[in-house]
Amino acid sequence: MSLYGKDRGSMRQVFFNTWQKYKRSQALQGVEPLLIDTILLHPEYHAILDDPESHMDRDYPPEQGMENPFLHMSLHMTIEEQLSMDNPAGTRQHFDTLQQSREHHDALHILLECLAEAVWKAQRHESSDLEKDYLACVIEQVRK
Repeated sequence: MSLYGKDRGSMRQVFFNTWQKYKRSQALQGVEPLLIDTILLHPEYHAILDDPESHMDRDYPPEQGMENPFLHMSLHMTIEEQLSMDNPAGTRQHFDTLQQSREHHDALHILLECLAEAVWKAQRHESSDLEKDYLACVIEQVRK
C-alpha cells in the first residue's frame, strides 16, 4: 500500500480503506495508524470518507473556495514524515518552538501551509528552491 503516487484514485482509496478498517476495529498496518491519527484530527472529513462513491473522483477546485481534503491530509502525512526524520534539517526544532505558543494541530497547520506555499511556488515558477522556500516560511512563522 502506498499513500504516494500519480494515480489520484489509488491514493484516495488508501484513505477510504484505512477509515473503513478503523471503523471496523480491524488491525491497521504500515502507514495506516499514522493516517488514522491524521483523519481523527479532521472530523469534518469523516462524512467524505464514509462516502467513497461520491468523493473518489470529485474535484475540489480552490478557485471555488473548496479545500481538497485528500490533499490536506496528504500534506499532514508529509509533515509527520518530515518531523520524524527532521528533514529538512531543523524542521523538528522549528516545530517544537511553534508548539510553545500554539496548540499541536495549529503548529502542524503552520508547517502544512508553508509546505503548500513552497510547492505552489516551485510548480508555478518552476523553481528548485522548494526546501529553501519552505524553511524560510517556517522560520518566518516561528519569529512571529
